Amino acid sequence: MKAVNEISAAQALVEQLIVNDVDHIFCVPGESYLAVLDACYARDVKLTVCRNEAGAAMMADAYGKATGRPGICFVTRGPGAANAFAGVHIGQHDSTPMILFIGQIERSNRERGAFQEVDYRAMFGGQTKWTAEIDDGARMAEYVSRAFHVAMGGRPGPVALALPKDMLEERAPAVDCPAAAQIETAPGADSMARLAALIDDAERPLVIVGGARWDEAASREMMEWARAFDIPVATSYRRLPLFDPLHECYAGDLGLAANPKLVARARESDLFILVGGRLGEIPSQGYKLFDIPTPQTRLVHVYPQAEEFGRVYAPALAIHASPKPFVAALASLNPPRTIRWADETRAAHRDYLDFSRSFTPSAEVDMARTMIWLSDNLPPDAIICNGAGNYASWIHRYFRFRRYGSHFAPTSATMGYGVPAACAIQRLYPERLVVSLNGDGDFLMNGQEFATAVQYALPIVVVVCDNASYGTIRMHQERNFPARVIATDLKNPDFAAYARAFGGFGVRVERTADFPDAFNAARASGAPSIIHLMMDPDRISPNANLSDLRAEALSHA
Repeated sequence: MKAVNEISAAQALVEQLIVNDVDHIFCVPGESYLAVLDACYARDVKLTVCRNEAGAAMMADAYGKATGRPGICFVTRGPGAANAFAGVHIGQHDSTPMILFIGQIERSNRERGAFQEVDYRAMFGGQTKWTAEIDDGARMAEYVSRAFHVAMGGRPGPVALALPKDMLEERAPAVDCPAAAQIETAPGADSMARLAALIDDAERPLVIVGGARWDEAASREMMEWARAFDIPVATSYRRLPLFDPLHECYAGDLGLAANPKLVARARESDLFILVGGRLGEIPSQGYKLFDIPTPQTRLVHVYPQAEEFGRVYAPALAIHASPKPFVAALASLNPPRTIRWADETRAAHRDYLDFSRSFTPSAEVDMARTMIWLSDNLPPDAIICNGAGNYASWIHRYFRFRRYGSHFAPTSATMGYGVPAACAIQRLYPERLVVSLNGDGDFLMNGQEFATAVQYALPIVVVVCDNASYGTIRMHQERNFPARVIATDLKNPDFAAYARAFGGFGVRVERTADFPDAFNAARASGAPSIIHLMMDPDRISPNANLSDLRAEALSHA
């Protein structure tokens, strides 16, 4: 009789991670899943130990964005899971494949209010594609295999699996499960024929690219098709690297503080082709761009999950396909004999170029000139990571992302994402320059992960834009309650000294002219670095000063 190879459920979990090519785990250790950590001891899986579970979950999200495979995060029960919730929320909004493994109390103590007991199905059910608790250690491989399939399938997203502490120690025969593969959905011939007819009939078409499940080849093929059809293409919110901004068909970023001329083009288009994205609140300009549920334009929606069609906007043509096979199918279409919109495409690109370099000079530190310097001087393969805040509007407007996969930021506008994401991406791409751009309030949400960068010798360059306030909230406050400032001022530490306290490099910048030397010194240090950039508190965005907003609001009061 053939001997049966028995292993623990914890070992089965790690084996299934390895089968699925997981080479990295982000975690904060907890006694509830020590058996899993022990199972990793002699295996070829890198662990990044973080300082807060929110940072660990955000690192897993960034890893999932970069690779298209689920980012893996382990946290302990109760407070650990609560801290990780923010990262799961990002993954759900951003369509990022990720799997959160949560330590859980022993099965025998359920529903007693045991130490750190939580019902994870209730906690995460509305923010994941699937949440489950594994009761039987013999089914570990089955659950983990399913988690990978669910996280990557259709519209990607997060999965949460709770791991009772005693279950992890159960032994059962080893089970072989094949690696999960992402299934691509290709468009049908009839759909492509209908799309061709709509394009032939259009006078003012506009294409928007966004969402997940792209790769570099699909991005390149999209640009080649756009050139052949001479059709204007814009990117959706925080999907800037999907299309080269210097491509002659690029029309700009349909996100926050979008170019008014681009918004007008979208509203006046007679054919709006949305590829890969969902046309959520930000790209739809607060759901005001088109009529709901029937847009005033002919909407073509290309998406890998059928349930999304008609959720907000009823498309004239719904194409159930993921971006890669759809873009490949575009090559079968022939451009119209007469491209009626060619002049409009040229005008759209000129408008983008003008918008992305025009600015009103501000005080000693000018964020527009600083961002333009970064755009012009960083290596082509440099990567930008950022969280949320008004400072990000300068990124969207002035930084020209020339390479696919060079920007990592949450579409949910979650603060504290920039530093954790930069750590994860630097672990993944140690040879590339990774820059984390942050607001002051934004940075201190997860700034403790700078310690993680120091621990693993990750030479990220962190820029902290300090305007001594929660700037976005202050902006809305001045518009709605002018001259009644409350709860938005911040008293900040010396962020350069903060960097040095952790063993990194720190420098303070008070003039735009000093920024290049400071940035170059940070890179030359070879250490994790923080550049403390002192901003004018009045200059709240590329388009507005607080004093002007206040005066306008008071004039209408």
